[in-house]
Amino acid sequence: MFSTKIHRRGFLAAGVSAGMGACSTLDAFSTSIAPKIRQHSPKVKSVIWLFMNGGPSSVDLFDPKPTLDKWDGKKFPGKIETLFPHPGPIMRSPFRFKKHGESGQSVSECFPNIAKQVDKLTFLKSCFADSHNHTPACYMVNSGVTKAGSPCLGSWISYGLSPKGSELPGFVIMHDQKSAPEGGANLWASAYLPGEYQGLPFRSSSQPILYLNRSQKISRKCQAAQLKMLDSLNRKHQDKFPHPEFASRQQSFEVASNLQASLPQIADLGNETAETHRLYGLDQETTQPFGRQLLSARKLVENGVPMIQIYHGGWKSNWDNHSALEEQHRDLCASSDRPIAGLLTDLHRRGLLEETLVIWGGEFGRTPTSQDRNGRDHNPFGFTMWMAGGGLKKGISYGETDDFGYHAVENRVSIHDLHATILHLLGLNHEELTFRYGGREQSLVSGLGDVVTDILA
Repeated sequence: MFSTKIHRRGFLAAGVSAGMGACSTLDAFSTSIAPKIRQHSPKVKSVIWLFMNGGPSSVDLFDPKPTLDKWDGKKFPGKIETLFPHPGPIMRSPFRFKKHGESGQSVSECFPNIAKQVDKLTFLKSCFADSHNHTPACYMVNSGVTKAGSPCLGSWISYGLSPKGSELPGFVIMHDQKSAPEGGANLWASAYLPGEYQGLPFRSSSQPILYLNRSQKISRKCQAAQLKMLDSLNRKHQDKFPHPEFASRQQSFEVASNLQASLPQIADLGNETAETHRLYGLDQETTQPFGRQLLSARKLVENGVPMIQIYHGGWKSNWDNHSALEEQHRDLCASSDRPIAGLLTDLHRRGLLEETLVIWGGEFGRTPTSQDRNGRDHNPFGFTMWMAGGGLKKGISYGETDDFGYHAVENRVSIHDLHATILHLLGLNHEELTFRYGGREQSLVSGLGDVVTDILA
């Protein structure tokens, strides 16, 4: 006699292995994790994405429209599509604009420090997206689709650059200290890519990664022995029941163990000079939270992390100013202006800006019409983003919106175009960087976008 009992996991694993081995749909479970190599020399090594969560108003910050002054208080001349019904009349910007730098780029009075950096910036004034609502729009900007379930840009970058053996993760995210953005962890998920390529939440505090520190009751030697035994057990299970999650789990243990040794020095902002603290605004209550995150980002870039994404504004307090736009945009600019300018200055003087791509922007812009008398509704049809760093023409504006700042009309830049351009600057071909899943080669851009070659140096 012998036992016919089999545990559920074993039954499922055996059934899948046997059944799928006889049919072509095995490709759906294919998990080859060797990415395509770089197709050309990279212009930059790292990306720092400053995500202005909620949708900053381009016509009030970087894309002034004199037509709004002329039409202030009048009905929009044509059809306008908004998230909320009954849009108000056209609203002029409450802010003054001035031209700055040798390039003569226009910047709102709300960003006096960023205004001094315009000759380093490349403005994309004709971006457009596919959704009026925050969560799907955030998914779109991060992954190229409006719903959860696809790997985000950071995961593709981490996968494509394959920082194997690195003591640090390939993709780090930081969100607002008050709350995470709408969409939550799905915004930095690796989806069908192996789990080690998902974003690692990082806090600019004495404990930047939760549950990382070794318990004082366990010695380093004891922990090493435990990890060795755990690795052995996982490998035996992986040999019997192959699944990519086990490999990702083993990889996470290795990264965590390495981080225990390398992270304290990176997380310690006290070893920076007082001048550097002032540069990032760590000496002021208003700018300190975002300033600490950006200074941490610079240290992560110095240590070879390829992708850092930082959300300014969470779910509860962000750039989504349907009312009181003047007051709220002033506050948000005040908390971010000095840290952003400090980051650009610091990267430049350390020789890091030419090998780093800094991106600023949100999930969409805002309408030329008013809402609740002194706010603006969502506008995905035309908005501004800017970039700075290696491989770009500096001090230029690319593309235009119409006279009202509503629609992108010239040299339009889709989110897929933006993604293709970012990958290109990192030395990755958006058509060649693929992962086999669901029976076909998946990619970030999926043939829907092209590199914006006109902005490349």
